[in-house]
This record gives sequence, C-alpha cells and structure tokens, in this order.
Amino acid sequence: MKNRSRAVLAAGAAAIALSLGAAKAAEEVTVLHWWTAGGEAAALNVLKENLGKEGVAWKDYPVAGGSGVQAMTTLRANVTAGNVPTAVQMLGYDITEWAQAGVVANVDDVAKAGKWGDVIPTALQNFGKYEDHWIAAPVNVHSTNWVWINKKALDDAGGKAPETWEELIALLDKMKENGITPIANGGEPWQDATLFEAVVLGIDKELYKKTLNEPFDDEALRSDQMKEAFARMEKLHEYIGDAAAAREWNLASADVIEGRAGLQFMGDWAKGEFLRANQKPGEDFVCIRFPGTEGSVTFNADQFVMFEVSGEEQKAAQKKMAAAVMDPSFQIAFNKVKGSVPARTDVEDTEFDDCGKKGMADLKEANSGGTLLGSMAHGYGGPPAVKAAVLEIVNQHFNGQISTDDAPAALADAIAAAK
Repeated sequence: MKNRSRAVLAAGAAAIALSLGAAKAAEEVTVLHWWTAGGEAAALNVLKENLGKEGVAWKDYPVAGGSGVQAMTTLRANVTAGNVPTAVQMLGYDITEWAQAGVVANVDDVAKAGKWGDVIPTALQNFGKYEDHWIAAPVNVHSTNWVWINKKALDDAGGKAPETWEELIALLDKMKENGITPIANGGEPWQDATLFEAVVLGIDKELYKKTLNEPFDDEALRSDQMKEAFARMEKLHEYIGDAAAAREWNLASADVIEGRAGLQFMGDWAKGEFLRANQKPGEDFVCIRFPGTEGSVTFNADQFVMFEVSGEEQKAAQKKMAAAVMDPSFQIAFNKVKGSVPARTDVEDTEFDDCGKKGMADLKEANSGGTLLGSMAHGYGGPPAVKAAVLEIVNQHFNGQISTDDAPAALADAIAAAK
C-alpha cells in the first residue's frame, strides 16, 4: 500500500514540471488548507494580513474536513493535473510521503536565518525536515489530549474537574442526572480516534508508545491493557447523545459552549470556538488534560509544506511566507486565536490565557521529559495507511460493529496489513 501511494505521488512529479513555467509574475501564494471552521478561519486571516503587508497576495484554496484527509485527496488530484500550490497545510507522515516524491521545496536559507533548529522541538523537526533539509514551516503545536468542560455544567455536578478515570465516570453520571448530554461528540472516525488515543495514554504512556507510534508492537496491541482501552471506549459511548453521528467537530463544541452538553474530548483547536463565542477560560469553560495523561502531550502540528515553484517572484513570495509563519509575533497572534501554542519554544506566554499558558508549559515539560508523543489520529503516529486502519477499527468498535473482546486483535491485524 505504501509503495503504491509513493508511486502515485511520483507520477505527479512529471505533471509538476509542466506547470512550473506557468507561474504568475506577481508575488502570490496559493495555499491549500482545511481551516474552514470559524476559529480556524479567523486564525488564518492573521497570516493573510501579515503577508499582505509584505506585498504578497493570498490565493485561498480551502478544502473542508477537520482531519485533512479530504485535503490530501484534493492535493493528489491537483498535483497529477499540474496545478501545484505554493504551500499546503499538512501533518506528520503526509509530509514525509510528499518529500519522498521529490516535489517539495528547500527553505534552508530561511530556516538558518530564523534559527529554526534552535527553537523548534525535536519531535517537530523530525517531520519539518527531510534528509536534513527544511521543507516545512510549523505554524503551531496542537495537543490532542484535552477535555473542554462547560463551567456551569461542572459546577452543577459538584465543581471538581476529574483527575482519574473513576472521577471522570462519576462526573459524566452526574451530568446525565442533571439532564444534559454528558459528552459532545461528532462521530467522525478521526474524532473517535482522538478520544481513543487519550484513553490509551490515560491507561499507560508506554502502552501508547508501543501501540500508537511506530514501530507498533504486536504483543502490546493484543494485550489486556488494549482490551481495557476498548472497554473504556465502550463505556464512554453510553454518555454520547443521539445527535452525535457525522457532525463536524465545531458543532460538538457548540453544544458545550451553549450548555447542551457537559464536555468534549478534543484537541486545543476547540478553544478557538470558545473564544469566538466570547467565553473565558475559568469563567465559562474549563480546560484539563484527559484524566491520567497529565505530564504527557500527544501533539499535532500544522505545518505549511513548501512545494517547488518556478520564477523568482514566486520563490520570493514562498520564502516570505515561510519567514512570516515562523515570526515570533505571528506565532503569538496566530496561536492566541487558534487555541494552539507556538511552534517556537522561545516565545513568552504573557499574552496567552490560562489554557494557553498551561499548553505551553506542558509542551516544554513533555519535550524535555520524552513524553511529547505523536498523535495517531492526526498523522504523527504512523504512515497514512496505518492511520486509516486505526481510524477504521476504532470507529467500527465505537459504533458497535466490533466487540470489545475482538477489537485488540482486529486493530493489530489491521495495522500489520497496512504497514
């Protein structure tokens, strides 16, 4: 499967060569991304405005879909047709695959001038560089093992944020007693997998490393601990409302914001929705790490991968974009709106709210402690084929198509087939 995917990408390289001479003379960037929700779009406008001040026009190419799967499908079609973007929002192993196809640009000179190697966490550099050359500029660091709780719903349920699995279940039971849907969930496979990886990490960080990051230990995947993870997922499904299936994640966030649901398990991009609704952390909503995962961070970093373009004007525009993405002032302005934290570890936290400060502190702790772990659900745990296999099994189990007893073996078999 991996070889077939690489062949498709490589086939597009010839089409790219045909398109290079057709670039416009003006300084313009064509950017393919999936930031279409309100908080995401608002954050992206910060970059658009900054580039506009540099005299660089922005040609927007949005592709809806919070996991980026649809965007990668669109990208493959465009590359094959010779319609090459300047930059593409991309995650983890997708970056590596496109780099292997030989169609990405080298921005080493921009990275050297900005001292990216000194300020970007090593776990991110492993993807932002290919064969020791910088090919991508990280916009942020998202972390996925968050819980977003409606403050009133929490207060009505006793006011204590859960620190253990048992306390989490007790809180959900109380919310249910109080007449609201305990868990807001969108029902898309990537959303289910985001919850699953938090559950696995909450049981044992070593279990997470062995099962949801390469090289994928078969024995651990089939273990009693993994069965316990699926059992916990089955339990959590009891607290999800009837309207959960196939909704965008931001609609689930709205349920928490408006008090129809008690909490949401989601990456920190959800904070952008709370902020857009003029809510304040600690007053209107509470942010905590998934019980049992404190001290560890499952990360997902949005990176803009630079594709090969022709013409001095287009190359200059591309380099301006790469530099603008990594500018400390932009990293602050963007991430304050987006809900994520800067990809630069040298940025001060003074302008961030309490959730942002916690996110930045957690990132530094995890980076230094070896617990900054790639998110499987968001492309940083394994290659795209493995990610797809994990999402499928987790989603099928969560919807009752695979039993808890059978799920560990099903997951192990699916990963083995996809590797």
